Amino acid sequence: MIDNNKNSNDMRETNVKKVAFRLTVVTVVWNLILFVFKLAAGIAADSGAMISDAVHSLSDIFTTIVAVVGVCISQKEADDEHQYGHERLECVAGLILAAVLMIVGLGIGYSGIGRIIGATGQPHKIPGILALAAAIVSIIIKEAMFWYTRHYAKMIDSSAFMADAWHHRSDAISSVGALIGIGFARMGYPVMDSVASVLICIFVLKTSFDIMAEAIGKMTDRACDGETQRRLSEYITSYEQVRGIDLLKTRMFGNRIYVEVEICIDGDMPLRGAHDIAEEIHDGIEREFHNVKHIMIHINPA
Repeated sequence: MIDNNKNSNDMRETNVKKVAFRLTVVTVVWNLILFVFKLAAGIAADSGAMISDAVHSLSDIFTTIVAVVGVCISQKEADDEHQYGHERLECVAGLILAAVLMIVGLGIGYSGIGRIIGATGQPHKIPGILALAAAIVSIIIKEAMFWYTRHYAKMIDSSAFMADAWHHRSDAISSVGALIGIGFARMGYPVMDSVASVLICIFVLKTSFDIMAEAIGKMTDRACDGETQRRLSEYITSYEQVRGIDLLKTRMFGNRIYVEVEICIDGDMPLRGAHDIAEEIHDGIEREFHNVKHIMIHINPA
């Protein structure tokens, strides 16, 4: 049993690292292309909103690197200093992503508000048509990157890459804000280009708070979702020797689940027989519920 679990963990670690490498390459390359394109378009078209959007795309490169480092470290085997494993380090990566997003969002908002009230001393300029084209291209590419990253994040059950996926979505939404602001600016309301930067700030901050709340929840022994608990209960009681469940508790450890359960078995059953049933349930749960890292089963006499 120990060897099978080790082989399964080694295979999972290998697959996760392959997916993480693929996601990193795709994300970094496309974000670098988008950053250069949007920055050039923002400068050429005199659009502060598009320049702010370009900075947002540049931050995606850093957050993706943080995500892949967090994912790879979280896959390390338990050691003497971390006897329960390293899964929570992925949550740490999520907190770092949220902090970076928050800083980027506040910087974009500060710049936009400064232009609105004239603190920068720069007159409001009407952005060129190139800024509109850049916003449309950004929306399409970033939305595609959101679905691409989300697909693989769900495949390897990675909160860090899921946070990165939502970072792509926030970038797409911010580009929508930039598109609207630039559009109104070209219609004769140049201040709207700066207003768009403030809207981008709000979108980015909302995403950062959501990512932070998710990471904190997984680091504070939050129970897993009700559906998973219901399925666990049904699986355990499907064994005919189990008369009932006295206790079922779960806690999240990064993206993995620890389970504690007390089951009722015929009190006259020999100890070895009761132990064999508990062992069978233990192995079955770890086989059927891939997110369950460990389950502790206590037997009560019915």
